[in-house]
Amino acid sequence: MTQVDILIVGGGPAGSSLARALRDTPLRIAVMDKREFPRDKVCAGWVTPAVMDTLQIDLDDYRQGRTLQPISGFRISQLGQKQVETHYQDEPVSYGIRRREFDEYLLRRSGAELMLGQAFKTMERDGESWLINGEIRASLVIGAGGHFCPVARRIGAKLGSSEQVVAAQEIEFEMSEEQKAGCHTEPEVPELFFTPDLKGYGWIFRKGDYLNVGLGREENHRLSDHVRAFCDFLRESGRLDFDITDKFQGHAYLLYPHALRQVVDEGVLLIGDAAGLAYPQSGEGIRPAIESALLAAQVIREAAGDYSKEKLQPYQQRLEQRFGERQPTPSLLERLPLGIKQVLASRLMQTHWFTRKVVIDRWFLQSHQPPLQQSMPVSKN
Repeated sequence: MTQVDILIVGGGPAGSSLARALRDTPLRIAVMDKREFPRDKVCAGWVTPAVMDTLQIDLDDYRQGRTLQPISGFRISQLGQKQVETHYQDEPVSYGIRRREFDEYLLRRSGAELMLGQAFKTMERDGESWLINGEIRASLVIGAGGHFCPVARRIGAKLGSSEQVVAAQEIEFEMSEEQKAGCHTEPEVPELFFTPDLKGYGWIFRKGDYLNVGLGREENHRLSDHVRAFCDFLRESGRLDFDITDKFQGHAYLLYPHALRQVVDEGVLLIGDAAGLAYPQSGEGIRPAIESALLAAQVIREAAGDYSKEKLQPYQQRLEQRFGERQPTPSLLERLPLGIKQVLASRLMQTHWFTRKVVIDRWFLQSHQPPLQQSMPVSKN
Protein backbone atom coordinates (compact mmCIF):
# COMPACT_ATOMS: atom_id res chain seq x y z
CA MET A 1 0.00 0.00 0.00
CA THR A 2 1.34 3.42 -1.03
CA GLN A 3 0.31 6.31 1.21
CA VAL A 4 0.31 9.90 -0.14
CA ASP A 5 -1.26 13.11 1.01
CA ILE A 6 -2.32 14.23 -2.48
CA LEU A 7 -2.76 12.12 -5.60
CA ILE A 8 -2.99 14.15 -8.81
CA VAL A 9 -4.57 12.18 -11.65
CA GLY A 10 -3.21 13.67 -14.87
CA GLY A 11 0.30 14.89 -15.65
CA GLY A 12 -0.51 17.85 -17.92
CA PRO A 13 0.15 21.53 -17.14
CA ALA A 14 -2.60 21.71 -14.49
CA GLY A 15 -1.41 18.70 -12.53
CA SER A 16 2.29 19.52 -12.71
CA SER A 17 1.67 23.17 -11.80
CA LEU A 18 -0.27 22.19 -8.70
CA ALA A 19 2.47 19.80 -7.58
CA ARG A 20 5.14 22.45 -8.08
CA ALA A 21 3.11 25.11 -6.28
CA LEU A 22 3.04 22.84 -3.20
CA ARG A 23 6.61 21.55 -3.38
CA ASP A 24 7.72 23.64 -0.39
CA THR A 25 5.16 21.94 1.88
CA PRO A 26 5.72 18.69 3.81
CA LEU A 27 2.94 17.05 1.81
CA ARG A 28 3.74 13.87 -0.08
CA ILE A 29 2.41 14.45 -3.59
CA ALA A 30 2.19 11.95 -6.43
CA VAL A 31 1.14 12.40 -10.06
CA MET A 32 -0.54 9.46 -11.78
CA ASP A 33 -0.94 9.31 -15.56
CA LYS A 34 -1.87 6.43 -17.83
CA ARG A 35 0.73 7.55 -20.35
CA GLU A 36 4.50 7.60 -20.20
CA PHE A 37 6.11 10.99 -20.83
CA PRO A 38 6.96 12.52 -23.22
CA ARG A 39 3.65 11.90 -24.95
CA ASP A 40 1.81 13.65 -27.75
CA LYS A 41 -1.08 15.95 -26.86
CA VAL A 42 -3.68 17.42 -29.21
CA CYS A 43 -3.21 21.20 -29.04
CA ALA A 44 -2.33 24.06 -31.37
CA GLY A 45 0.51 24.70 -28.96
CA TRP A 46 1.17 28.30 -28.11
CA VAL A 47 1.48 30.06 -24.78
CA THR A 48 1.65 33.74 -23.89
CA PRO A 49 4.47 35.46 -22.01
CA ALA A 50 2.01 35.72 -19.08
CA VAL A 51 1.96 31.92 -18.87
CA MET A 52 5.75 31.69 -19.00
CA ASP A 53 6.03 34.36 -16.32
CA THR A 54 3.46 32.66 -14.09
CA LEU A 55 5.32 29.37 -14.41
CA GLN A 56 8.63 31.17 -13.84
CA ILE A 57 10.18 29.49 -16.85
CA ASP A 58 13.67 30.57 -17.86
CA LEU A 59 13.25 30.93 -21.64
CA ASP A 60 16.95 30.43 -22.34
CA ASP A 61 16.86 27.22 -20.36
CA TYR A 62 13.64 26.01 -21.96
CA ARG A 63 14.77 26.49 -25.55
CA GLN A 64 17.75 24.19 -25.03
CA GLY A 65 16.75 21.20 -27.15
CA ARG A 66 13.10 22.26 -27.29
CA THR A 67 10.92 24.21 -29.70
CA LEU A 68 10.22 27.80 -28.65
CA GLN A 69 8.84 29.66 -31.65
CA PRO A 70 8.43 33.43 -31.10
CA ILE A 71 5.12 34.80 -32.41
CA SER A 72 5.06 38.44 -33.50
CA GLY A 73 1.72 38.62 -35.28
CA PHE A 74 -1.37 36.86 -36.59
CA ARG A 75 -3.37 36.62 -39.79
CA ILE A 76 -7.10 36.50 -39.12
CA SER A 77 -10.04 35.96 -41.46
CA GLN A 78 -13.25 34.14 -42.07
CA LEU A 79 -12.84 31.30 -44.53
CA GLY A 80 -13.06 32.73 -48.03
CA GLN A 81 -12.44 36.32 -47.00
CA LYS A 82 -9.33 38.45 -47.23
CA GLN A 83 -6.97 38.09 -44.29
CA VAL A 84 -6.30 40.92 -41.88
CA GLU A 85 -2.70 40.92 -40.70
CA THR A 86 -1.52 42.29 -37.36
CA HIS A 87 2.12 42.66 -36.28
CA TYR A 88 3.50 43.61 -32.88
CA GLN A 89 6.74 45.56 -32.77
CA ASP A 90 8.06 44.85 -29.27
CA GLU A 91 8.66 41.50 -27.56
CA PRO A 92 6.95 38.33 -28.81
CA VAL A 93 3.25 38.25 -27.92
CA SER A 94 3.24 34.46 -27.70
CA TYR A 95 5.45 31.40 -28.10
CA GLY A 96 4.86 28.24 -30.07
CA ILE A 97 5.65 25.10 -28.11
CA ARG A 98 5.31 21.37 -28.68
CA ARG A 99 3.09 19.89 -26.01
CA ARG A 100 5.12 16.67 -25.73
CA GLU A 101 8.14 18.81 -24.76
CA PHE A 102 6.31 21.45 -22.71
CA ASP A 103 4.32 19.00 -20.60
CA GLU A 104 7.30 16.79 -19.85
CA TYR A 105 9.40 19.82 -18.88
CA LEU A 106 6.74 20.94 -16.37
CA LEU A 107 6.20 17.45 -15.02
CA ARG A 108 9.87 16.59 -14.49
CA ARG A 109 10.51 19.78 -12.52
CA SER A 110 7.32 19.52 -10.45
CA GLY A 111 9.01 17.74 -7.54
CA ALA A 112 6.19 15.18 -7.35
CA GLU A 113 6.53 11.43 -7.14
CA LEU A 114 5.64 10.17 -10.62
CA MET A 115 3.39 7.18 -11.27
CA LEU A 116 3.49 7.10 -15.07
CA GLY A 117 2.04 4.39 -17.26
CA GLN A 118 -0.54 3.65 -14.56
CA ALA A 119 -4.22 3.88 -15.45
CA PHE A 120 -6.79 5.11 -12.92
CA LYS A 121 -9.25 2.23 -12.44
CA THR A 122 -11.10 2.43 -9.14
CA MET A 123 -11.63 4.98 -6.40
CA GLU A 124 -13.30 4.01 -3.15
CA ARG A 125 -13.90 6.01 0.01
CA ASP A 126 -12.19 4.46 3.04
CA GLY A 127 -12.76 6.48 6.17
CA GLU A 128 -11.20 9.91 5.76
CA SER A 129 -9.17 8.97 2.71
CA TRP A 130 -9.53 7.50 -0.79
CA LEU A 131 -8.29 4.14 -1.96
CA ILE A 132 -7.16 4.26 -5.60
CA ASN A 133 -6.78 1.04 -7.61
CA GLY A 134 -6.87 -0.83 -4.33
CA GLU A 135 -3.24 0.06 -3.61
CA ILE A 136 -2.81 3.83 -3.25
CA ARG A 137 -4.26 5.67 -0.27
CA ALA A 138 -4.66 9.47 -0.58
CA SER A 139 -6.21 12.10 1.64
CA LEU A 140 -6.98 14.33 -1.36
CA VAL A 141 -7.49 13.33 -4.99
CA ILE A 142 -7.08 15.92 -7.74
CA GLY A 143 -8.77 15.37 -11.09
CA ALA A 144 -6.44 16.80 -13.72
CA GLY A 145 -6.99 14.32 -16.52
CA GLY A 146 -8.65 16.56 -19.10
CA HIS A 147 -12.20 16.47 -20.41
CA PHE A 148 -12.57 12.71 -19.93
CA CYS A 149 -10.96 12.70 -16.50
CA PRO A 150 -12.07 9.60 -14.57
CA VAL A 151 -12.08 11.54 -11.30
CA ALA A 152 -14.64 13.95 -12.77
CA ARG A 153 -16.77 10.97 -13.74
CA ARG A 154 -16.42 9.56 -10.23
CA ILE A 155 -18.00 12.68 -8.69
CA GLY A 156 -20.86 12.91 -11.15
CA ALA A 157 -19.74 14.38 -14.49
CA LYS A 158 -21.91 13.04 -17.33
CA LEU A 159 -19.17 12.74 -19.90
CA GLY A 160 -20.47 13.23 -23.42
CA SER A 161 -24.16 12.85 -22.59
CA SER A 162 -25.37 16.27 -21.53
CA GLU A 163 -22.36 18.52 -21.97
CA GLN A 164 -21.92 21.11 -24.71
CA VAL A 165 -18.41 20.31 -25.87
CA VAL A 166 -16.00 21.67 -28.44
CA ALA A 167 -14.54 18.93 -30.62
CA ALA A 168 -11.23 19.44 -32.40
CA GLN A 169 -8.93 17.50 -34.68
CA GLU A 170 -5.26 18.39 -35.03
CA ILE A 171 -2.02 17.09 -36.44
CA GLU A 172 1.58 18.10 -35.73
CA PHE A 173 4.51 16.60 -37.58
CA GLU A 174 8.10 17.27 -38.52
CA MET A 175 8.25 18.29 -42.16
CA SER A 176 10.60 16.75 -44.69
CA GLU A 177 12.86 19.03 -46.70
CA GLU A 178 10.39 18.85 -49.57
CA GLN A 179 7.48 19.73 -47.29
CA LYS A 180 9.39 22.65 -45.74
CA ALA A 181 9.91 24.05 -49.23
CA GLY A 182 6.20 23.61 -49.93
CA CYS A 183 4.95 25.26 -46.73
CA HIS A 184 4.19 28.92 -47.36
CA THR A 185 3.17 30.14 -43.94
CA GLU A 186 5.49 32.21 -41.74
CA PRO A 187 6.56 30.70 -38.39
CA GLU A 188 6.21 34.05 -36.61
CA VAL A 189 2.64 34.62 -37.87
CA PRO A 190 0.07 31.86 -37.21
CA GLU A 191 -3.03 31.98 -39.42
CA LEU A 192 -6.56 31.57 -38.04
CA PHE A 193 -9.67 31.01 -40.17
CA PHE A 194 -13.09 31.34 -38.55
CA THR A 195 -15.96 29.39 -40.08
CA PRO A 196 -18.83 31.42 -41.60
CA ASP A 197 -21.39 29.62 -39.39
CA LEU A 198 -19.53 30.97 -36.28
CA LYS A 199 -19.14 27.49 -34.80
CA GLY A 200 -15.36 27.27 -34.79
CA TYR A 201 -12.08 28.01 -36.50
CA GLY A 202 -9.14 26.33 -38.16
CA TRP A 203 -5.45 27.15 -37.91
CA ILE A 204 -2.11 26.57 -39.56
CA PHE A 205 0.99 27.23 -37.50
CA ARG A 206 4.59 26.49 -38.39
CA LYS A 207 7.04 25.97 -35.52
CA GLY A 208 10.43 25.81 -37.15
CA ASP A 209 10.57 22.39 -38.82
CA TYR A 210 7.20 21.34 -37.36
CA LEU A 211 3.76 22.08 -38.78
CA ASN A 212 0.55 22.16 -36.75
CA VAL A 213 -2.83 22.16 -38.51
CA GLY A 214 -6.21 21.76 -36.88
CA LEU A 215 -9.83 22.76 -36.63
CA GLY A 216 -12.28 22.91 -33.74
CA ARG A 217 -16.06 23.32 -33.66
CA GLU A 218 -18.80 23.62 -31.06
CA GLU A 219 -20.22 20.32 -32.26
CA ASN A 220 -18.91 16.97 -33.38
CA HIS A 221 -21.22 16.52 -36.38
CA ARG A 222 -19.17 15.59 -39.47
CA LEU A 223 -16.05 17.10 -37.96
CA SER A 224 -13.76 15.00 -40.15
CA ASP A 225 -15.50 16.39 -43.24
CA HIS A 226 -14.87 19.93 -42.05
CA VAL A 227 -11.21 19.10 -41.41
CA ARG A 228 -10.77 17.60 -44.87
CA ALA A 229 -12.40 20.65 -46.45
CA PHE A 230 -10.07 22.91 -44.47
CA CYS A 231 -7.01 20.99 -45.63
CA ASP A 232 -8.26 21.28 -49.21
CA PHE A 233 -8.58 25.03 -48.67
CA LEU A 234 -4.99 25.27 -47.40
CA ARG A 235 -3.77 23.46 -50.51
CA GLU A 236 -5.95 25.41 -52.97
CA SER A 237 -5.07 28.78 -51.40
CA GLY A 238 -1.34 28.11 -51.87
CA ARG A 239 -0.38 27.74 -48.23
CA LEU A 240 0.67 24.15 -48.73
CA ASP A 241 2.04 22.46 -51.83
CA PHE A 242 1.52 18.99 -50.41
CA ASP A 243 -1.28 16.87 -49.00
CA ILE A 244 -1.42 15.96 -45.33
CA THR A 245 -1.76 12.21 -45.41
CA ASP A 246 -1.20 11.31 -41.74
CA LYS A 247 -4.15 10.79 -39.42
CA PHE A 248 -5.53 13.72 -37.41
CA GLN A 249 -6.00 13.21 -33.67
CA GLY A 250 -9.19 14.15 -31.83
CA HIS A 251 -9.77 16.13 -28.68
CA ALA A 252 -12.77 17.48 -26.74
CA TYR A 253 -13.10 20.14 -24.09
CA LEU A 254 -15.66 22.29 -22.30
CA LEU A 255 -15.92 26.04 -22.64
CA TYR A 256 -16.04 27.73 -19.25
CA PRO A 257 -19.48 29.41 -19.48
CA HIS A 258 -21.17 26.13 -20.43
CA ALA A 259 -19.37 23.78 -18.03
CA LEU A 260 -21.67 22.73 -15.20
CA ARG A 261 -19.43 20.15 -13.59
CA GLN A 262 -19.14 19.88 -9.87
CA VAL A 263 -15.52 20.78 -9.13
CA VAL A 264 -15.39 20.08 -5.37
CA ASP A 265 -16.41 17.07 -3.31
CA GLU A 266 -15.26 15.33 -0.14
CA GLY A 267 -11.51 15.01 -0.61
CA VAL A 268 -11.71 15.84 -4.32
CA LEU A 269 -10.88 18.84 -6.52
CA LEU A 270 -11.01 19.20 -10.31
CA ILE A 271 -8.57 21.47 -12.13
CA GLY A 272 -7.83 22.36 -15.76
CA ASP A 273 -9.92 20.82 -18.54
CA ALA A 274 -11.35 18.34 -16.05
CA ALA A 275 -13.14 21.33 -14.50
CA GLY A 276 -14.13 22.79 -17.89
CA LEU A 277 -12.15 26.03 -17.93
CA ALA A 278 -11.29 26.73 -21.59
CA TYR A 279 -11.78 30.35 -22.68
CA PRO A 280 -15.08 30.62 -24.58
CA GLN A 281 -13.94 32.43 -27.76
CA SER A 282 -10.54 30.85 -28.37
CA GLY A 283 -10.88 27.50 -26.62
CA GLU A 284 -7.42 28.08 -25.12
CA GLY A 285 -6.97 25.99 -22.02
CA ILE A 286 -3.35 26.11 -20.88
CA ARG A 287 -3.49 29.41 -19.03
CA PRO A 288 -6.78 28.72 -17.18
CA ALA A 289 -5.51 25.22 -16.35
CA ILE A 290 -2.39 26.62 -14.72
CA GLU A 291 -4.29 29.35 -12.91
CA SER A 292 -6.83 26.84 -11.58
CA ALA A 293 -3.91 24.84 -10.19
CA LEU A 294 -2.56 27.88 -8.39
CA LEU A 295 -5.99 28.69 -6.96
CA ALA A 296 -6.31 25.09 -5.81
CA ALA A 297 -2.88 25.29 -4.17
CA GLN A 298 -4.00 28.31 -2.15
CA VAL A 299 -7.09 26.48 -0.90
CA ILE A 300 -5.13 23.32 -0.09
CA ARG A 301 -2.65 25.30 1.99
CA GLU A 302 -5.49 26.99 3.89
CA ALA A 303 -7.26 23.67 4.48
CA ALA A 304 -4.27 22.51 6.55
CA GLY A 305 -5.03 18.83 6.08
CA ASP A 306 -8.82 19.07 6.39
CA TYR A 307 -10.02 18.18 2.89
CA SER A 308 -13.73 18.16 3.61
CA LYS A 309 -16.03 19.58 0.95
CA GLU A 310 -16.69 22.58 3.17
CA LYS A 311 -12.98 23.40 3.49
CA LEU A 312 -12.42 22.99 -0.25
CA GLN A 313 -15.47 25.04 -1.31
CA PRO A 314 -13.53 28.36 -1.52
CA TYR A 315 -11.86 26.92 -4.63
CA GLN A 316 -15.18 27.11 -6.51
CA GLN A 317 -15.66 30.69 -5.40
CA ARG A 318 -12.16 31.70 -6.47
CA LEU A 319 -12.67 30.15 -9.89
CA GLU A 320 -15.72 32.36 -10.36
CA GLN A 321 -13.86 35.41 -9.10
CA ARG A 322 -11.11 34.76 -11.64
CA PHE A 323 -13.09 33.55 -14.66
CA GLY A 324 -16.59 34.92 -14.06
CA GLU A 325 -19.98 33.31 -13.63
CA ARG A 326 -20.49 29.92 -15.22
CA GLN A 327 -23.65 30.88 -17.11
CA PRO A 328 -23.58 34.66 -17.42
CA THR A 329 -26.57 36.57 -18.75
CA PRO A 330 -26.25 36.60 -22.57
CA SER A 331 -25.16 39.94 -23.99
CA LEU A 332 -27.24 41.83 -26.52
CA LEU A 333 -24.94 40.59 -29.28
CA GLU A 334 -25.33 36.98 -28.18
CA ARG A 335 -29.13 37.30 -28.21
CA LEU A 336 -29.24 38.46 -31.83
CA PRO A 337 -30.57 36.02 -34.46
CA LEU A 338 -27.86 33.86 -36.02
CA GLY A 339 -28.25 35.42 -39.46
CA ILE A 340 -27.65 38.93 -38.13
CA LYS A 341 -24.63 37.76 -36.09
CA GLN A 342 -23.16 36.14 -39.19
CA VAL A 343 -23.46 39.36 -41.19
CA LEU A 344 -21.92 41.41 -38.37
CA ALA A 345 -19.10 38.91 -37.89
CA SER A 346 -18.33 38.88 -41.60
CA ARG A 347 -17.92 42.65 -41.62
CA LEU A 348 -16.08 42.94 -38.32
CA MET A 349 -13.57 40.26 -39.31
CA GLN A 350 -12.47 42.48 -42.17
CA THR A 351 -11.51 45.38 -39.89
CA HIS A 352 -8.07 45.77 -38.36
CA TRP A 353 -9.45 47.22 -35.12
CA PHE A 354 -11.71 44.23 -34.38
CA THR A 355 -9.22 41.53 -35.34
CA ARG A 356 -6.48 43.08 -33.21
CA LYS A 357 -8.30 44.54 -30.21
CA VAL A 358 -10.94 41.85 -29.81
CA VAL A 359 -9.92 38.63 -31.57
CA ILE A 360 -6.20 38.67 -30.85
CA ASP A 361 -5.68 40.85 -27.78
CA ARG A 362 -8.78 39.84 -25.85
CA TRP A 363 -9.81 36.39 -27.06
CA PHE A 364 -6.45 34.77 -27.71
CA LEU A 365 -3.84 36.70 -25.73
CA GLN A 366 -6.12 37.64 -22.81
CA SER A 367 -4.03 40.81 -22.52
CA HIS A 368 -6.75 42.51 -20.45
CA GLN A 369 -6.27 39.92 -17.69
CA PRO A 370 -3.18 40.43 -15.51
CA PRO A 371 -1.21 37.30 -14.59
CA LEU A 372 -2.33 35.50 -11.48
CA GLN A 373 0.12 36.23 -8.71
CA GLN A 374 1.69 33.23 -7.04
CA SER A 375 4.88 32.17 -5.36
CA MET A 376 6.52 29.12 -6.84
CA PRO A 377 10.26 28.62 -6.36
CA VAL A 378 12.38 29.36 -9.41
CA SER A 379 14.35 26.43 -10.76
CA LYS A 380 16.17 25.59 -13.97
CA ASN A 381 16.00 21.86 -13.32
